[in-house]
Amino acid sequence: MAYPSNILFEDVSISIESGERIGLIGPNGSGKSTLMQVLAGAIAPVEGEIIRRRDLRAVYVPQDDLFDADATPMQVVRSGLGDDEESGVDAQTRASISLSRLGFADPNQPVSTLSGGWRKRLSLARAIARDPEVLLLDEPTNHLDYEGVVWLEGFIRQLSIAVVFITHDRRFLENTATRVVELSKAYPGGTFEAKGNYSEFIKRKEAFLDAQRAAQTSIAHKVRRDTAWLRQGIQGRQTRNKSQVQAAAIRRDELKATKDRNEAPTRTAKFGFQATDRQTKKLLTLQGVSKSMGQKQLFGSLDLTLAPGQRVGLLGVNGSGKTTLMRLMSSDLKPDSGTINRADNLQVVVFSQHRETLDPKLTLKEALCPFGEMVHYHGQSMHVSGWARRFLFDTDQLSTRVENLSGGEQARVLIANLTLLPADLLLLDEPTNDLDIPSLEVLEEALLEFTGAIVLVTHDRFLLERIATEYLALDGRGEARRFASIEQWNASEQKRALEDADNLRSASPAPAAPTADRGNASSKPGKLSYKLQLEYDRMEESIMQAEAAAEQLEQEAADPGLVADHQRAAQVYTKLRDAQKRVSDLYARWSELDELRAGGSR
Repeated sequence: MAYPSNILFEDVSISIESGERIGLIGPNGSGKSTLMQVLAGAIAPVEGEIIRRRDLRAVYVPQDDLFDADATPMQVVRSGLGDDEESGVDAQTRASISLSRLGFADPNQPVSTLSGGWRKRLSLARAIARDPEVLLLDEPTNHLDYEGVVWLEGFIRQLSIAVVFITHDRRFLENTATRVVELSKAYPGGTFEAKGNYSEFIKRKEAFLDAQRAAQTSIAHKVRRDTAWLRQGIQGRQTRNKSQVQAAAIRRDELKATKDRNEAPTRTAKFGFQATDRQTKKLLTLQGVSKSMGQKQLFGSLDLTLAPGQRVGLLGVNGSGKTTLMRLMSSDLKPDSGTINRADNLQVVVFSQHRETLDPKLTLKEALCPFGEMVHYHGQSMHVSGWARRFLFDTDQLSTRVENLSGGEQARVLIANLTLLPADLLLLDEPTNDLDIPSLEVLEEALLEFTGAIVLVTHDRFLLERIATEYLALDGRGEARRFASIEQWNASEQKRALEDADNLRSASPAPAAPTADRGNASSKPGKLSYKLQLEYDRMEESIMQAEAAAEQLEQEAADPGLVADHQRAAQVYTKLRDAQKRVSDLYARWSELDELRAGGSR
């Protein structure tokens, strides 16, 4: 695929097998999203051939979830679905099955009320309802919180169809992919792939690049010999000499191509954050801090002290108050109660996930260097073009407006601006969104070298585990707790989920035999006819049997393979709906009979 001034990729060969989970990675601008749209059939390549199995159902889910705000999940999934006459499953049923499979309890709530994580689920529900054989996901983890990414991992692993996904989340790749394909100019043919997870890919990639560097040395030695021979002059016009000249030219071209490929992986952003190296034990102290939004308390009586070298990872679902807590630390908000003490002239640098500090109408040059032509970094002056190159921008991009840059490019602009500011405390709210893996690795190193304090919110578990020295979790119920590791927090969350489930079951009305003082019905069986009394006596057993049947159908409905079989899925969900209605009807009938026993006969 090429555009007038840019070749995205060429000579790419890739195959997708049934049941595979392929992680597609590569540097920003390498053409991953374009390649995925080519695979989906949304756009045609400039050259090459796409061979699809006849009547293949491939569904592409883009990065952005665009829905009508007034629509409901049912309407979103239902739109575009035709009735499947062969399976006997109509579009409404298929939509219901898909939404239920993705966990939607209320398919008729407005889409505008859904969080980012649930909007992503809705995109997946719409795709799954089309019964794909190949599911193509473009950056599915972007803007999901930690729990949303973990849920998505489990969902993808359950699918029996082929899945291709673009992601820069290394932990997601590690836990999900069965094959990893990198699209990059560092490889012959533009791709390198390895079966297995991300760890296996990295091992094989390093071995290949080592071999390619060795090949460059070998070819360079041959080219030097060719050059020496050519300088001696070609004696005669023998065919042998002509072929040697041609071979020498081929080797020179091969050397250049190999050298370019070997240099491609080294083209990464180069930066570091500037610490003030303030000598103090306490940079920021929160004592008894509470904050509410509307009627919801986000956290209360929170105590936290930040010191140089301390790196805190904030955990919690979207809406639990992580960004609000950062805004309290940066003085953008004031607490409802409690005190926040800051060291004198505390220098706080903030990375906002919403990137509101970037003016979309500015050119890249103006965004990187608002005044003049020179940037001052770590006591040195640098021309803006050189500064741009440090963050992987070409000189001809300096006139490009910020609004026309990709998400990853905008993130690099924001990071470039932040590195110019001396800081005691870095507040980083989702700094990894849209960054490619090489940029993430540079960001990791820069954060590890920073000597001030860091508070970090990110869904990138690999970076979080490597950077954070401790964790503060907001539970969404007004409490904040400290943990030494993500594993410890996960265990706590699982325990809480089990406790919530137990409390929910204990709070539900359980079938119990009516007591004698409830109208003293047991001593007055004459108030019911023989037939009704017999029905009443058997009611508890009937309810227990109906609940057991419903529970068994619920387990069957949770079967990961169910989504691939429309006919079976329709039968199971119909039976489950009928079973749940029977339980409800039995409880209603039991209540009716109980009232008759207490107050009169029929």
